[in-house]
Amino acid sequence: MTERSARRKGGGREGRREARENTVVAKAAFIERKIPYFEYLSEENLQLIEDNADILLEEIGIDFLDDPEALELWKAAGADVRGTRVHFPKGLCRSLIQATAPKEFVQHARNPERNVIIGGPRTVLVPAYGSPFVHDIDKGRRYATIEDFNNFVKLAYMAPGLHHSGGTICEPVDLPVNKRHFDMVYSHFKYSDKPLMGSVTHHERAEDTVAMAKLVFGDEFVDQNCVLTSLINVNSPMVYDATMLGSLKVYARNNQATVISPFILAGAMSPVTTAGTVTQILAEALAGIAFTQLVRPGAPVIFGTFAAAVSMATGAPTFGTPEPSMVIYAAAALSRRLGVPFRSGGGLCGSKLPDAQAAYEAANTLQTSALAGVNFMLHTAGWLEGGLAMGYEKFIMDCDQASMLAVLLGGMDMSENGQALDAVREVGPGKHYLGSAHTLRNFETAFYRSTVADNNSFEQWTADGALDTAQRANVLWKKMLNEYQAPALDAAVDDALLDFMARRKGSFADRDY
Repeated sequence: MTERSARRKGGGREGRREARENTVVAKAAFIERKIPYFEYLSEENLQLIEDNADILLEEIGIDFLDDPEALELWKAAGADVRGTRVHFPKGLCRSLIQATAPKEFVQHARNPERNVIIGGPRTVLVPAYGSPFVHDIDKGRRYATIEDFNNFVKLAYMAPGLHHSGGTICEPVDLPVNKRHFDMVYSHFKYSDKPLMGSVTHHERAEDTVAMAKLVFGDEFVDQNCVLTSLINVNSPMVYDATMLGSLKVYARNNQATVISPFILAGAMSPVTTAGTVTQILAEALAGIAFTQLVRPGAPVIFGTFAAAVSMATGAPTFGTPEPSMVIYAAAALSRRLGVPFRSGGGLCGSKLPDAQAAYEAANTLQTSALAGVNFMLHTAGWLEGGLAMGYEKFIMDCDQASMLAVLLGGMDMSENGQALDAVREVGPGKHYLGSAHTLRNFETAFYRSTVADNNSFEQWTADGALDTAQRANVLWKKMLNEYQAPALDAAVDDALLDFMARRKGSFADRDY
């Protein structure tokens, strides 16, 4: 994906400001990777982790809680089931996965131009997920509402660096817990035409999500194609609970994608070493991914991981440090060896504000994830406070980083124009390239132009208001929402969604769980 910047329509300070604020990035449905993966571990070390994961699966096992059907499926597949604990013969999970799990798949959007391919040499960038709070520099930290949720869906739709609408971008706590999934799914369909994620907090909410998707795409199309992705978190260490299993089965049976994702704070929910953590991640993921193939062979599935480190001084999660990067590099390589798409990474940080800590911790994780080969990058934009808050300014800052990743992964231009020998011949020694024919042909697309950074002189920056990055991002998200225009949605489909929601909401009482 390349960047295209608007021509400056004036000179001086106003022209430079307008050029920055009206920068437009070419809209690509996903990133096609053209550079090699960064391989952190040797073949020998990767094999050692795989062998250790097999030992964990066979000797220690994984708990599948409160789901007799899951235990019966495992027993029929040849696993050793003792109570709720499942022990897996060596190679069982891997053989199930490699027999039927797709190496890559298309997730369809209601706008076919927004369809994404998940897997292979591709990267799909997705907003952050699950925050109960939101933050902006005007109002500070507060509980999220459905208005905030709609705002972030609109911003994600408008952000050229993001390829996916995401799922629970923030929790609209002003709506009943057992009914808010309707409004969230509707928001994604109404205010965006990018792909989306479904609800997983109860199997009935997953079923509602699938039913709404069928109203948009049609029953047969949904049965034969992936239109939803869902996040299935392992209750680490080594437990699948009834809530996650229930939602997993709904999506897999309907041929919809699941992201099987161990959620780990290393040192608390996994061993304190990176090798031990990766071993546990692999074992947990193997069990869950294989289970999707027992539910429906060929169901699309993604090997996911979320791994942060725990401060040994305070017990708080930390982000952007070397150890989680090691985990991402190793898990990405293990996913490629397994033959399924990989999810991890994002703009993770522990900062409470869109400040320097937020920026460098997020950049560290985003760069690692890109180099490692993450296919589905959840939490790309907006993450603050260890995921407790979704930040408006942070969202804009991260989207700028996302667009940079597309340029990086796109590789170096080695065409005749990229080699630029004609420019060198024209200019020769001791002169400058600013007025050369090659520069004039390429200046509009030469070099990435940040949407939020200021590279002017001190005097120009002062005259522009002496704004820091967060303040410039604040101006930009407000401008984007003010200029938002909804993508077209068929009126009959819209009516069907609203009618379904009204009938379902009216069929049961509000609950806060």
